[in-house]
Amino acid sequence: MTLSHSQSYRIRSFVRRGQITPGQERARISAWPAFGLMIDQGCLDYQTVFGRSADCYLEIGFGSGQSLLALAAAHPDCDYIGIETHKPGVGALLNGVLSQGLSNVRVFHEDAIDVLDKAIPAASLQGIQIFFPDPWQKRRHHARRLIQPDFISQVITKLKPAGWLHLATDWEDYAKHMLAVLTSEPKLTNVAGLNQYASRSTQRPIITKFERRALAAGRKVWELQFKLALTVP
Repeated sequence: MTLSHSQSYRIRSFVRRGQITPGQERARISAWPAFGLMIDQGCLDYQTVFGRSADCYLEIGFGSGQSLLALAAAHPDCDYIGIETHKPGVGALLNGVLSQGLSNVRVFHEDAIDVLDKAIPAASLQGIQIFFPDPWQKRRHHARRLIQPDFISQVITKLKPAGWLHLATDWEDYAKHMLAVLTSEPKLTNVAGLNQYASRSTQRPIITKFERRALAAGRKVWELQFKLALTVP
């Protein structure tokens, strides 16, 4: 749990929004038994969850799931876990899983901080990606931003040695904040070089509707790619 200096709210990985469509709800209900995960299942055994041994990646806050679906389809040899609290997004992702016949995607409809704390084994993930988290633009709300030192310290305990952490945002001031937070973590190395932003990664295989809106509004996308040290004390 992370608290601000002045308030007792907990930082969360989401903002509640939107209404689920009938089609998304049907997909969510029909696909959940096969592809849904729950915190009360306890710490995951990926081989049991996916029925095989493969590199596993986690996406926190996948939105409508467009990018995660494209990534999973392009890399059938890898397994992907998505976390999202937005019910329409969960429905949209599961609809895509069904329509594309994907078997390498699983989803939590939970807050990421709880999932990390209770369900993701230590040193088990090849990569973690967080694309376009809520920027909380007003200065008085900056303490609510997900990317904070305590959160990053928690996140990297879930990475395998040399595992990567991949972030993206369309708000420059949040990008600077992210860069400062990740650079201050001694167990991480900036793949692009000290104080540099990365070029677009293959882990973002498509330009989503959300990203297109940001670009149309004249905002740039800032990308950060960091790797965990090979040996972590």
